[in-house]
Amino acid sequence: MSAASPLTPHPSPVITIDGPSASGKGTVAERVAMALGFHFLDSGALYRLTALAAMKQGVALDDAPHIAELAACLPATFRDGSVWLAGENVTDAIRAEAVGEGASNVAALPAVRAALLDRQRAYRQPPGLVADGRDMGTVVFADAATKVFLTASAEARAERRYKQLIEKGNSASLTDLVADMQARDARDTARAVAPLKPAPDALLLDTTHMDIESAVRAVLAHYAACRIQNQQGH
Repeated sequence: MSAASPLTPHPSPVITIDGPSASGKGTVAERVAMALGFHFLDSGALYRLTALAAMKQGVALDDAPHIAELAACLPATFRDGSVWLAGENVTDAIRAEAVGEGASNVAALPAVRAALLDRQRAYRQPPGLVADGRDMGTVVFADAATKVFLTASAEARAERRYKQLIEKGNSASLTDLVADMQARDARDTARAVAPLKPAPDALLLDTTHMDIESAVRAVLAHYAACRIQNQQGH
């Protein structure tokens, strides 16, 4: 299937939700998609899957040509809330901290981002799509009428990740997690290609003191307002 150019008007609406790691964007995006009956794209999962595939095959995470090749032919499927790689359920495996770090590293490689671009745009199908990531509103779906940039303090995000890890029975250090968040933020915002930053027309939503339900309501309200504005504009 050929993906529409980001500059070509597209009949299927897209809501982009970008933001740093553990800002809550994935959970919010998934709930917004469910509320609207839209498709959902967790773009970060594609980068995590690419990193995991590279790690499984012993490919160095700075070997751009080899990793781009892996990304382009990734045998990945998303079904029933689970993520599969070459027939193996890797839903939990891709959430490991080491894989998250690897994803951040491979995402900085221009060749990898290029390999995944068309793959991400192909998710845009009727009745609509909610896409979460770091460059959904700035690069992948730059024409989206509804863009949100979700953020929270590094401390709040580290605390959320800490709770998730402890609930799953993993050991974790809050101090290390804060340092990891700050290092990942610095790497993601400083990279040469598609750096993490809000699109100029994105709604900035700080979730430091906000629960998931409130954030979902805010995104749905913003989508409704953007639709009205669009209709008036036409």
